[in-house]
Amino acid sequence: MKKLISSGRLIGGGIVLALLLVLYFSVLFKLQVIEGAKYAAESANNRVTEETVAASRGNILDRYGRLLVSSRTCYDIVINTDELFEQEDPNAVILELIDTVEEFGQTYIDELPITSQSPFEYTEKITARQQAVLDGYIQNACTNSMYTQLALDTGIAKVNPNPQSDEDPKYVKDDEVTAVELMAFFRSRYGIGAGYDNEQTRKVAGLRYELNSRYIVDTSDYIFVKDASLPLITKLLEQDVPGVEVETSFVREYNTSGAAHILGYINSMDETDVKRYRDKNYPLNAQVGKEGAELAFEEYLHGQDGTVAVTKTAEGAIVRREYTEPPQPGDNVYLTIDIVFQEAVERILASSIEKLQAERDIANAEYEELGMDKEIKPDITGGAIAAVDVKAGEPLAIASWPDFDLTTLLDNYTEVSTDEAKPLMNRALQGEYAPGSTFKPCTAIACLTEGIITTESTIEDEGKFTKYADAGYAPVCWAYSAGFKHGVVNVAQAIQVSCNYFFYTISDFVGNDDLSDYAARFGMGTATGIELPESLGVIGTQAYKLENIGADWYQGDTVQTGIGQGYSVYTPLQLAEYIAAVANSGEHHTASILKKVTSYDYGETVYERKPEVLSTVESEEKNYEAVRYGMYMVANTFEGSAYEAFRDCNLSVCAKTGTAQTGGGTNAIFVCFAPYEDPEIAVAIVVEKGSSGASIAFIGREVMEAYFSIKESNKTIESEMSFLR
Repeated sequence: MKKLISSGRLIGGGIVLALLLVLYFSVLFKLQVIEGAKYAAESANNRVTEETVAASRGNILDRYGRLLVSSRTCYDIVINTDELFEQEDPNAVILELIDTVEEFGQTYIDELPITSQSPFEYTEKITARQQAVLDGYIQNACTNSMYTQLALDTGIAKVNPNPQSDEDPKYVKDDEVTAVELMAFFRSRYGIGAGYDNEQTRKVAGLRYELNSRYIVDTSDYIFVKDASLPLITKLLEQDVPGVEVETSFVREYNTSGAAHILGYINSMDETDVKRYRDKNYPLNAQVGKEGAELAFEEYLHGQDGTVAVTKTAEGAIVRREYTEPPQPGDNVYLTIDIVFQEAVERILASSIEKLQAERDIANAEYEELGMDKEIKPDITGGAIAAVDVKAGEPLAIASWPDFDLTTLLDNYTEVSTDEAKPLMNRALQGEYAPGSTFKPCTAIACLTEGIITTESTIEDEGKFTKYADAGYAPVCWAYSAGFKHGVVNVAQAIQVSCNYFFYTISDFVGNDDLSDYAARFGMGTATGIELPESLGVIGTQAYKLENIGADWYQGDTVQTGIGQGYSVYTPLQLAEYIAAVANSGEHHTASILKKVTSYDYGETVYERKPEVLSTVESEEKNYEAVRYGMYMVANTFEGSAYEAFRDCNLSVCAKTGTAQTGGGTNAIFVCFAPYEDPEIAVAIVVEKGSSGASIAFIGREVMEAYFSIKESNKTIESEMSFLR
């Protein structure tokens, strides 16, 4: 039998329910009737704006998935100009902002190219962008009726001396505007009173210049402090400094100290970028790739920005943020380089050049003391190493010296970009060098393939090549200059001892047209397929000499081309790809550095590149074997020029040394591949004014030993990646 609910409980529940209803309707009446007008007014004063939400940029990784560059959430301080200039003295607010930032040891963005203290002068190094902004700023002052008289009074403007029409401006920029005159203009235009000393005036003028120039010539929003620290943000908010707003953004983090020339950097868009990305709907304050992989793979890395509706009260307090379009993070880009190997190669290159220079300094001091000025050698000016996978052509390491610190590049850009040593130049891709004797394997393949010689053919080294002696041209073999001759040699032996006479002879027979054709098919003087800026080099031809030198081509030019001298110049990467093709029996691959692309969560493969053959140099296998054996003997027999460096090496390396004359010394060139039995890696090394190829062979050994040592540790990673796939 069910138990009935007592009438007392029913009555009590009814009372509670009635009280809740009364309370609800009372509050509702108060909000809608009594205070309705108040909240309606407040709501009417609320402002809803749509803001862009930057998408997190994709990561950059090496071929094994090691993180190279990533994005970290950061906070930027921006200035609300509406609120700032509502203040009674905005200049005082600006000075307070700057002083607080400096108190916390952070930097703010001020690109006004005028010294920070009086007497004011323009900074020594003004970038093209700074000059363009400055010129546009001054010109605006000359044509804006509001400031024209002030521009005339302060000396930054003058009457247009030669107006072409009635539409031409009456006043124009004075080409001789001094920094003092410009600061006087700033002080008057911005109402910076006499109570501000020169240093304070410069600070205030710098920030107001940044704000104002955005309206005149620039395209991006002004970020006062990028990646501000939390203590600084807290201090500014506690002080309730007018105009301060904090926005969430992303900053790039570099997880390696290497590969600076490869990775590149990002920065705000300039006018060129705005045009380039116009169709992609980039906001004007977007951060985009400027150099290296960041620029090359911008389409993958950038992602899709989102939008958010922000509701603010009349006082500026945010009451609601609602995504109208969520941001889509960028994809992740895998490069072909092995960062462990890359860092090792960079260390080897830098330390080796330091060692060579130190030895040269000692020798030069001794020569100077003995009065042997002709023996003094110039300083080494640079160097590069390119290492590629033989079977796929993929760059494994690309090193250039001198280099730079990518993490501080933007802070020191003017200094780095104007350095006479050209650290920003990627010599492995943009340096152009005569190949010297490293070109002889190409000459050998050309002559073997065209039937000029066979692998068994021999030529006796007579020391002096006299065929054109009557015309005043009789080059000698290096051995002849040293007091001996190589005797009778075949093609492999000629490569082993680098017999110039042998190669003079066969080059003369094959002709420059064929030499040029084979050089191009081996990838020299042509685009490598890499996505980074590169020089194409030069294949020395009759047409090139006539157009650039203004002289006819002589047979002696062909003879010199055959030994890697003359007019041909190539990049270290081209030389590495050429040697890889020799090791690969003529198959020449693209040098793309893009391995694959995955979605931001790594769950989907967006793109995966397959090895691509750019050209094939077809020749009988015995021809390639003869050339490779000659290169093997260079590093593994007493007569070989690289034997001293490799004589106790456990690796079966094939090599060729080269020495190329330049206007101010001789460049040292060295190429090699290994193992001889089943080639995996090909390397090209250049040291500017490095003396001789033999003197830098030890660098090749260190690179090879590093590669095969690191290869063992990479096997575990490759196994894990294969399992994940």
